[in-house]
Amino acid sequence: MSGDKLRNVGPKSAAWLRQVGVRTQDDLVALGAVGAFIKVKRAGFRPSLNLLYALEGALLGCHWQQVPEERRSELLLAADAATALIPPSRGRAAALAVSECRDVPQDGDGDGAPAMESSFGFDDPAGGGEHDGGGATNDER
Repeated sequence: MSGDKLRNVGPKSAAWLRQVGVRTQDDLVALGAVGAFIKVKRAGFRPSLNLLYALEGALLGCHWQQVPEERRSELLLAADAATALIPPSRGRAAALAVSECRDVPQDGDGDGAPAMESSFGFDDPAGGGEHDGGGATNDER
């Protein structure tokens, strides 16, 4: 998030949140974990429940795995109820999946110029690209 990084939120999840307007801790507090999670889903991304728990952990000031089981169950029920209200897709992706930027490989002709990369850091909109499901991964904790 801009300047002040949320606890438990890695780069891909942070990018998703920025794209749906959740840029600060105050934005997250105003929406709540379920509200922010649903905004990400409504945008067409496919976050895992780990993102939901990570957002709740950010609000509680604890690691996402320390969110109590009872609270996780409450979050899951609320997220399921809110997800049921999301209108079905019309057969097209609402947003492209976000991917991490990587170093551009050299082109191999020895002049040291970078090779052209056609993906520009976005995954295939047809679903063939890689994604982390939005959850916190080992490198994001």
